Amino acid sequence: MSAPSVLVNRDAEGLAHAVAARFITRLVDVQSSGRVAQVVLTGGRVAAVVYRAVAESPARHAIDWRRVEFWWGDERFLPDGDPERNETQNREALLSRVDVDPARIHPMPADAGQGAEAAAAAYAAELKAAMGSGDQDGVPTFDVLMLGVGPDGHVASLFPGFAQLKVSDVAAVAVHDSPKPPPTRVSLTLPALDRAHEVWFVVSGDDKAHAVGQALSGGDVPAAQPKGLDRTLWLVDEAAAQELPGS
Repeated sequence: MSAPSVLVNRDAEGLAHAVAARFITRLVDVQSSGRVAQVVLTGGRVAAVVYRAVAESPARHAIDWRRVEFWWGDERFLPDGDPERNETQNREALLSRVDVDPARIHPMPADAGQGAEAAAAAYAAELKAAMGSGDQDGVPTFDVLMLGVGPDGHVASLFPGFAQLKVSDVAAVAVHDSPKPPPTRVSLTLPALDRAHEVWFVVSGDDKAHAVGQALSGGDVPAAQPKGLDRTLWLVDEAAAQELPGS
């Protein structure tokens, strides 16, 4: 595995469209090898623009969307259909606009009274059931895993100083008392986030600049830890790149 690569776009809009084009190309490449693509989606302001750009691109027709498995890196533990859920946002931006196979969409469980721990255990079991030969750490090997980064350096719903950062024996955990609302979430663990051929950090805005700089200079933030099996890409705009070494 090589050092992370950093690609800087001028602004958030340009970043989103560049990531959308890269996403389509990546899925086409995976499917050209005869495999079903395994994708981990993220939420957030830039991700929504990325997924809308994918859905609106003429190049989307090059993908057989029914041969893509969709997973999530984390989720807000809210009732099904809540507009704050990443799943709800992703369905609106992309999944409802392309011909996906409903059986290949794997949202994290919504809050239906069962508790976040039970939801995390159910998602870990679903991931484990999807493993193939050669897969490790309780998850299928993902082809591309997309992550945002918070101003505090958190990734997925793994926050600085939280005990969930040290969990290594399960693929998904419940998170309580999140410093970012809503307080209860479900997240993949770091070993699960590491099981992707390509990990993409998609980050926009000057409020993220310090976290990006810390992560790429070896700082002690969660965002410094996930690494792709083949490569790690930091796809950022100029505002988020302000504190990169040499900037």
